[in-house]
Order: sequence, then C-alpha cells, then structure tokens
Amino acid sequence: MSLAHSAVHDPVLLSRDEQRALAVRLSLSLAAAGALILSVSLEAFEPAQKDVAQLVAGVAAFLVGVPAIQAAWRSLRYPDLHGITDQLIALAFIAAWASGDLITATLLPLIMMVGHVLEERSLLGSQEAIRALSTLTQATARRLEHGEVREVETTSLRVGDLIEVRAGDRIPADGVVETGSSSIDTASITGESVPLDVASGADVFSGSINLDGLLMVRVTHVGGETTLGRVIALMQEAENIKPAVTRLLERYAGGYLALVLISTATLWFLTGSTAAMLAVLVASCPCALVLAAPATSIAAIAVASRHGILVKGAAFLEQLAAVDAVVFDKTGTITMGELELVDARPQPGVRSDELVRLAGSLGAGSSHPVSRAVSANVAEAARLAITDLRETRGLGIVGQLDGDVVAMGRSALFAELGIAIPPPPTDHIGPLAGVSRGGRFEGWVLLADELRPEAAQAVSELKVLGLTHQMIITGDRAPEAKRIARRIGVAEVHAEVLPDQKMQLVLRESRKGHRPMVVGDGINDALALKVGAVGVAMGARGTDVALASADLVLMTNDLRRLGTCVRLSRRCRRTILVNVGVGLGWTLVVIGIAAAGIFGESGALVAAVLHNAGTLAVMANAGRLLKFQDNQTAGRSVGLARG
Repeated sequence: MSLAHSAVHDPVLLSRDEQRALAVRLSLSLAAAGALILSVSLEAFEPAQKDVAQLVAGVAAFLVGVPAIQAAWRSLRYPDLHGITDQLIALAFIAAWASGDLITATLLPLIMMVGHVLEERSLLGSQEAIRALSTLTQATARRLEHGEVREVETTSLRVGDLIEVRAGDRIPADGVVETGSSSIDTASITGESVPLDVASGADVFSGSINLDGLLMVRVTHVGGETTLGRVIALMQEAENIKPAVTRLLERYAGGYLALVLISTATLWFLTGSTAAMLAVLVASCPCALVLAAPATSIAAIAVASRHGILVKGAAFLEQLAAVDAVVFDKTGTITMGELELVDARPQPGVRSDELVRLAGSLGAGSSHPVSRAVSANVAEAARLAITDLRETRGLGIVGQLDGDVVAMGRSALFAELGIAIPPPPTDHIGPLAGVSRGGRFEGWVLLADELRPEAAQAVSELKVLGLTHQMIITGDRAPEAKRIARRIGVAEVHAEVLPDQKMQLVLRESRKGHRPMVVGDGINDALALKVGAVGVAMGARGTDVALASADLVLMTNDLRRLGTCVRLSRRCRRTILVNVGVGLGWTLVVIGIAAAGIFGESGALVAAVLHNAGTLAVMANAGRLLKFQDNQTAGRSVGLARG
C-alpha cells in the first residue's frame, strides 16, 4: 500500500512503519545522489578511473533501482494510483541498466521520488485540517447536577443538560442561554469580527469563546450535531467532493507500456536485430515526459516561496492556472480582522482629543475588543487616573475620575445610569460606544474592522487577469459586508452565512461552470477552501485549520500576491506544455531513428545519449522558470521606494 493511500484512511497522519519506510527511501536516495556525483566527477576529472566510476554508478543505480522494482512488483499485486508509473519507472530502469546507462538508471527513480513526496504531501494536508478542527472539541464542560457544578468530558453531554460557561471558556456544545449576559467571540464559526452580545434566550454555537460574564446554557445539540461537529463532518466529505488530480502520464501509461513492449518484440521478430530492439527500448524510456511536469512544478514552488507564497502541492499550480472566479471571505481576509477607532463624535463643548483620552483610559481596564481598540489610541502615560473601575456585563465600564462618575458602553448603560443621550450616528454601520462624565454625555466613539490597504488594488489586478466574476461570502452583517464590497469594487455579496452555507455557495459556482479561487483565513472558511478549485489561506494571521485546508498560503498576508500566484501558475502551465511537447516529440524521433537501425551496433548507447539530451532540454527549460520575477510586484516596490 502506498503512503498516499494509507494517509487518507489512517487517523494518524503517518504511522511509525510509514515514517520508517519514508526515512529509508530518502536515505537511499541521498546516498545514491552522492554516489552519482562522485561517479560523474571521477569520470570527468580522472579518466583513468573510469572503471571505478562505473562501479560507483552501479552502486548508485542499485540503491534506487531495487526500491523502484519492488514498488513496481507491489503495484502488480496491489494496484493503486502510482502503480502504473512505478511499472514505467522500473521498465525504464531495467532498460537503462541493460544498456549500460547507469546515470539515467539512477536519475530517473531519484526524480520520481521527489514527485511522489510532493503529491503525497498534498493528501496529508487534508488530514491535518481535520485533526486541527477536532482539537477544538476536545474539552471539558461544567454541568449542573443536583444544584452542584461538576466538570465532565464534553463527550458525556446530552441534549437538555444545563452547563455553566465562565469568562474565557470555549462553549462546548450548541445551546440557548438561560441566564446571564456576555459577549461571545463567534469568529471561528461565523467570521464575525465584532463580539456578539448575548443574553437570556440567545443561541450560542459550539467552538465560540465567552469573553466576559457568566452564562448558564441549555444544550440543544451535541457531538457531530453541533455547528462545529458538522464542519468536521463536512470537511471529510469535501475531501471526496474535490476532483482527483489529473495525471496525464498515468492516464495513458498502461497503453504506452503495452505499445512499447509490442513494438520492441515486433521489431526483433522482423529484423532479428537485438541492438535495434534494445535501442528502441532505451529510447522509449519516458524520462523526459516523466520529468516534464515535476521539474517545472518544483521550480515554480521554489519561485513561489521566494515571493512569500507557500504551495502545498505541485498539482495545485495547474489548477490555479485555470481559475476564472474568486470568492473572498471578509473578516481577516479583505479586512484586517481587528477593530480600530475610526472616528470620534464629541458633543458641543467637548474636544475630540478629550473624548478619545477619556474613552481610552476607561478601555484600558477591560479586555473587551471594543475597549482594547479604543485604549490602543491613548498612550499609557497619557491615560487618566480612573479609580473604582468595574465592568457591567454586556453593557460597558463605569469608574470614578476626580469625584465624577465616568462611563463607556452601550445605550442601555446610560439608561441605567439615568443619563440622557442623543441618537447614535446613523451614518456609521460598525460598532460604537458612548462616553459620559459626571452625569453628562460626552460623545460617541466609532469603530470598524478596517480594509486592507492593498485590497482594492488586488481585486483590480485579478479582474485584469480575467477573474472578473468576484464575490464576497461572509458570516458578518450585511450592511458591513456591502460597505466593504463597495470600497473594493465587488458587486456580489452574500452575508450572514454559516460554514456549510459558504461551501454550498462555492459548489453552486462550480456547478455553473466557474472554477473559483477561494480566499479565507478562519475555521469558518475551511469547507469553502476545500471545495473551491483552489483554496488560498492568509498565512500570517490565519487559523491552523484554514492553513491546513488551503492549497496555497500567503505568508505575507499581502492580497496582491494573489495576482502573483495566478501569473506564476499560468507561466508554469505553459512551461509544462512545452516540456511535454519537447519530451514527446524528441522521444518519437529517437524511437523512429533507432527502429530504422541507423544507430548500428552501438544503438543502445547512442539512444541513451540522445535520450539524455532530451531530458536535459526539458530540465533546462524548467530551470528557466527560476528566473520568473513578478513585474507588477517589482513595479510596486519601485513606486513605494520613490514615494
């Protein structure tokens, strides 16, 4: 059984036996590479040691050839995705060994080992995502039993149980708040950047975090029926929904192998020339074709890394070249994912800087996201000496300043304090907080999750590249999502959706004939990332689940790198097509000349030399991709430098 096959079905990413087998294969490959370098060096610089060089090359070929033949033999008994390729590699190895071309006999299994590792790595990523999700459910809960609170395993919860959720706790199951009020961080489920204020009767989701206050929650769904549980289950289904990677060579390898064997046998029967037969067999070795895609993809992955893009599997580059639509998450993707103070609206007679200073001083005593955002605008040395600071759960903060009562919070807080307030600003969609001192309302502070500075430019670049069908799918509120969409020029918006709904919307686009690139950063984006043609995660701030679910990761969080990804993938695809054409055309020409007997008695050696020439041409063309430099990125850098 191959590593790729077992990785999908085994709950452990790599068993100990698989780790040992992979270590042995890598060790043999490294040893063979070292021996091959030594052999070539001896033959080049010490011609008198040619026999020793050949012996060393034979050892190198033996080290990688035996595992290649074993893999081919196993593929006959246990067919799998790599089986046909393994048989082709074994046949090529035997032919090269028989012709005395030990360098080719060594090089071919070495390169294919790298290709197999790249493919297997992409399959392991799915299991990483599922395991990362599952860790969010491995927790304990505080269940109320006979008037006492007992700590129990989350798996023992049942529908109807009453559980206690304290500040800082992750909610272990879906439920309804019976008593208490608090702010809930639902970003992992809905993508909502602003904490949700909940009170009696409000629904809460498994996986959300209670930021402050004490809640008593009546359980409505447990285990796989919870919102988070459904995400895990759908993630597993999404792995099957995603189409299998197209491997052109493997699709036709069976027929090619049969054709080669029939052709060589027929040639020998008609001509009786063993030399011609062996020359055709060596010339038919599909080394150039085998290397056409892996060599190019490896070069592209190296270039992507240089541009701050992590590509988790070579096949995703080919898929990215064909995308024609883009689906954006909002919070943490198009926006920064953190609240920021964007404006202050003081009452008459109050200075704006005084309002911000008072609000920031009050906010410094709270861990609420709104408080943190406001307090970040006031240096610690400039903060006012507020005493008797206390939080009113779900309402705001109250304290004392020079004998005056000062407060910051929701409208309900000022109603409780008996302070008259003006209507909140109607031109602001995001969260806001009022501020008062000594019974007088001072004004409003306005907050928002701000747009990434490069977002509009990135969207525009993608349109130029042909990705004109663009949309935002988010769990955030519709007014906020539409405000952001207008600013970056995206017309279609789907707001207030849950993870499974995001996935269905992406699948709908696929059914319409689009090939969407999905860009996100949170747990709530994991399903959509998996079912899109290509999933791209924001790496610097993205969750572990999103990073494991995605096919590509932007390590710099610069959305303009999306354009770089598309341009690089299209260049990679063109290079692969050229390499396939060169490899196939050259192989057919050499086979034709070998079959005609033009190479004479040394046909096998000549065919091996010409075969290697085609392989080197493919490798050289793939190497040209290493010179790829994103001109748009370079232009931006120059512009910034001049500015």
